[in-house]
Formats: sequence, C-alpha cells, structure tokens
Amino acid sequence: MPATATDPHTSRTRSWWGWGYTDAHPDDAECVATGALLPGTLARPLPIPRVADLSIGRPAATPPTSLTHLVTADPQARAAHAMGKAYRDVIRALRGRPGRIPDLVARPTRDQDVADLLDWAGEHGVAVIPFGGGSSVVGGVEYRGEAHHAVLSLDLTSMGRVLEIDTAARSARIQAGALGPALEAQLRPHGLTLRHFPQSFEFSTLGGWLATRAGGHYATVHTHIDDFVQSLRVITPAGAATSWRLPASGAGPSPDRFFLGSEGTLGVITEAWMRVRERPRHKASASVAFADFHRALDAVRAIAQSDLAPANCRLLDPGEALLSGASHDGSTVLVLGFESATSPVDARLTAAVDLARAHGGRGEAAPANRDTPPDAAVGAWRSAFLRMPYLRDGLARMGAVVETFETAATWGTIPALIDAVRTEVGAAAAKATGHPATVNCRLTHVYPDGAAPYFTVAVAGRPGDEVEVWDDIKAVATDVLHRHRATITHHHAVGRDHRPGYDLQRPDPFALALRAAKDALDPHRILNPGVLLD
Repeated sequence: MPATATDPHTSRTRSWWGWGYTDAHPDDAECVATGALLPGTLARPLPIPRVADLSIGRPAATPPTSLTHLVTADPQARAAHAMGKAYRDVIRALRGRPGRIPDLVARPTRDQDVADLLDWAGEHGVAVIPFGGGSSVVGGVEYRGEAHHAVLSLDLTSMGRVLEIDTAARSARIQAGALGPALEAQLRPHGLTLRHFPQSFEFSTLGGWLATRAGGHYATVHTHIDDFVQSLRVITPAGAATSWRLPASGAGPSPDRFFLGSEGTLGVITEAWMRVRERPRHKASASVAFADFHRALDAVRAIAQSDLAPANCRLLDPGEALLSGASHDGSTVLVLGFESATSPVDARLTAAVDLARAHGGRGEAAPANRDTPPDAAVGAWRSAFLRMPYLRDGLARMGAVVETFETAATWGTIPALIDAVRTEVGAAAAKATGHPATVNCRLTHVYPDGAAPYFTVAVAGRPGDEVEVWDDIKAVATDVLHRHRATITHHHAVGRDHRPGYDLQRPDPFALALRAAKDALDPHRILNPGVLLD
C-alpha cells in the first residue's frame, strides 16, 4: 500500500497540512508580498511543517492478519488523515499542534472490506472516521473524544470507479471514493456529466459530497448534491442498507435523506446511483458592475425570481471584486453564466443582463460563441476562485487569520444580515487582534426565496493564538446568524466546528430521533463519534 500522498492520476504530491498540491503553494516571497496587504502580519512566513517533527506514537491497536493488507501505520499517511483543510487546521499544523493523530489508516477496496473493518473496530473499541478527499473545513474528519483507545481513519479513495451507466435512465452507479476529476473523466467518454463542482472538486469525493450534503458552485436550480441522488448503498455496523432506484417516491421518510448529511455517523456510504446529464455544448458569460451594493441585491433577486436559471449568478461586493481582480474602481460586480446541452443560451444571458441594467447595472451580454474569450471580470474571478485556498494558506504562514463562513437566508433578511456581519464580525476581529480587519461578502447561490451570502474575514492574528482568535470571531458570527434566522451552513457539513450554531437551530425532538437512529445502527458508537448527533 502506498504511504505517500501522491495523486495517482497526476503524479503530483498532496500537501499533508495545507490545501491541494505542494507544488502550487505560494513560495516565501509570495507569502511576504501577500502578507504585506494586511497590517500587522509577520515579517517572514512560518516554516512549512514536517511530519518528522510531529510526535507520532505507536498505534494503540493492531488489526488482525486478515485486515493487515488494508491498513497502514505509516506516519505520513496518519498525519495526512489527522485533520481537514479549514483555517484552524492549517494554522494548527503550522504551529505543530495537529491534535489527535489516527493510529491507523485503512483503504478498503470493496464493501466487504468496509464491513470487516467495522466489525473489528466494534469488537475492540476503535473509533472509525470515514475519510474521502480530506477537504473538510468543519473539523469532521478528526477525533476529539476520549472514549476510544484507538482511532482508525477509513479512506475510501481506493473505491473510485464508475461501475455502471444506465443510459435509458440517464444515471450512473458510482463508488463513493471517486474524486471529482476521476469521476468526470469516467463519465466524459459517454458524453455525460454529474455537473457537481464544489470549490473542493479536485480534492473531494462523491461519498464526501453525499455525507455532507455538499453544494456545488452552480447558482440556481440544482445547487446541492441531494438533487442528483437516485439511491444509496451504506454499510453500517448493523448491516448494509441499499435504497431502491426510483425517480420519486412518497413512501414514508426517505432512506436516502436519512443518510445524506449524516457525516458518517450512521454508516459508510460506499456507492450511489446518481442522476447524470448530457455535457453542455452552449455556454455564455458576462459581468455587470453596480455602484450600489443594495441595488445589486435587488437585481440578483429579480434574476433569481425569473425563469432564466443561470448556471452562475455570483455577486461580489467591492472588497471581494477587488480581491479577485474583477473590479478595481470600488464597484460591486455580478458574474453571470449560462449553459445548455441542447440549445443556445445567448437570449437568456441578454435577458439577465437587461434585468441587471434595469436595477442600475452597467454591462453588456457577450457573444455566446464557445471560441469567444470570456469577459475579463469573469475570467479574473474564475482564476481567483481556484487560487484562493492556496493564498489563504500563504497568509496563514504570515500569521494572518483568513477564513470563510457561509449561510443562507430569505430575501427580506439578507440586507440586514450582511450589514450586521460586516459590522459586528469586523469589530470582533479588530478587537481580538488590535489590527484592522476586512469582511468581504459574495452571494454564491440564489433562490426565488433567498440567497447564500459567503463572508471572508481577514486580519493579522496574535502570534501563537491564531486558533483562539478565529474561534472568538466564529462565536460572534454564529450569534449574528442565529439572530437573523440564517443557517449555520449552506453548502457543507456541521462537523464539530459548527456544532454551537447547529445546536441552536435543530429541534429537540429531531435531535432525539437522530440519537436513536445512531444507537440502533451503531451499537458500539464507533462511527465518527462526537459529530452531529451527540
């Protein structure tokens, strides 16, 4: 079993401590240049952490001979499975405080392997944490408890094949460990796509998307992975569960909805039948600039409540537009995009731009020819979108606190919510650090009844206390979201880091029902203990 974090599809090495590939990380000079944008950051970047410097002890559990071919205790593999890729994970690694490192990493290749590993773990009191691409940003892939003497990280990425395609039903049976690029590469020869592209697409798996109810970056209609699920297969300590393939059903509570978003606490999703579609052939995009952010909100609401259904309808406030290079004059920028597998989209793009202009926007629809270069603002945003997680890690090396949190609320709440987050979270960040802070906002997904604002906080941290600073900021943000009846998470899991906000929002009877389900399916309470259902 390979113990390195090398991506077999690219021969590039994944970072054990930060985002993405090691060869794409900012070098020291770029870190210093970026850090200079935030007053109070370090004079030079923190060194890149080494696994050799971590205190990694001997495993506290030994698997039976029948499972040893699936399991490794290699320090590099264990370190790479210790945490996700949130800001607090990255800065903890940089400061040499990664937390509890799993004793073992298992890479099953079939359902029976998963069942055998769960049986062994249940008999020996070993906690099991299902692990996909490791891009978790809510503390969902690490162990923070005390009830288990050993921890096993269950890496599903060796189960990454498209097993079957039903062209008549336009669906595909896909193993849960399929990373985004490999999944799409297997569908492409058939002219099909799942059309689910979260920012973590390169480094996340189908099973991870399902277990966290992930959102992609398409702005309207099918925004979440839930919409594409036809049926699931899940291995639990109590046995296997496979739902029927149906286009729709009113037969009681949905078994698929039961496992979607359960974050591995109820069972290990091993495969799913997913609804797929033809690959788009017609695409067009444009940007519209606004002098007034609140008029831009009105424009986005008008587009969301039309029948135009853009694939991209992303609103960037002046700070976000400047950061992405979409605007340098203080404008708010709306990025619009349309696509279709069957018909031209230029008329829909023109109609959306006209709606935006009716609300004070400045912009023209670009030609829909595929060979036409993208609008400059659209291209700048797309490049910045893909590069941003690497830049965040570079700023973390400079001692900065840089993180994004997201939510969703109804249209009547959105303006006051955005103003409150900017004011209160910005003030909390400045108070906690003694440095000026920025809070930028973008709308990423829009619905007829509301939208999903995403906020990025950036401030120089207190050296050595960056995690505590972020936790204080997050507590203020959670309070603001709760007061405005906004969700604690729009597009991914609760994990451990969103628990305070989630506990405020879930009804007590629902929490009791979830606990009962977990007790029934996991009598040994070994699966991802402490996440979501406690």
